[in-house]
Amino acid sequence: MQDFKFYFDLGWHHIISKDALDHQLFIAALVAIYAFKEWKQVLILVTAFTIGHSLTLALSVLDIIRVSSSWVEFLIPCTIVFTALTNLLDRGKSAVKLNYFLALGFGLIHGMGFANTLRFILAKDQSLAVGLFGFNVGLEAGQIALVMLLLIIAQIAFSLLKVNRRDWVLFISASVFSLALKMALDRVPF
Repeated sequence: MQDFKFYFDLGWHHIISKDALDHQLFIAALVAIYAFKEWKQVLILVTAFTIGHSLTLALSVLDIIRVSSSWVEFLIPCTIVFTALTNLLDRGKSAVKLNYFLALGFGLIHGMGFANTLRFILAKDQSLAVGLFGFNVGLEAGQIALVMLLLIIAQIAFSLLKVNRRDWVLFISASVFSLALKMALDRVPF
């Protein structure tokens, strides 16, 4: 149980810490088009991201796939740029359907980002399954906490501050887009 808690905390901090800006921006871009009343849809969305993340994390830790960390670190903000850009293009209902595929697919890329670190942390005598399970449960818990915070802030903006929903989407998505584009340009691997 102590191993589970260690990896849970690692997964939680992978999303919540100040060093997790790339994941936080990705979640913000995914959530930007939703209101609080759609929280169930959003939780399914971030779970799709976790599934993709978990799959490549496991494959990377097991050394089945290996991608240059410089490319992964470049591709992660590119996924954020793309997600924010899809919000800015206002595709309405088709955006919601596409987001599930984006979350799953981009989760595959994000999962490779922490693989090298986790590979070193997992000791040979520890259960890989417990470590990966604990990490992914912590990751999901952190994402849910972040999603709920973002949805509450959006609800306050809509209800109390009377912010127009489209203006909210544009503001959040443009902000995320600009920060992620800067990250991507700073990480170009060639």
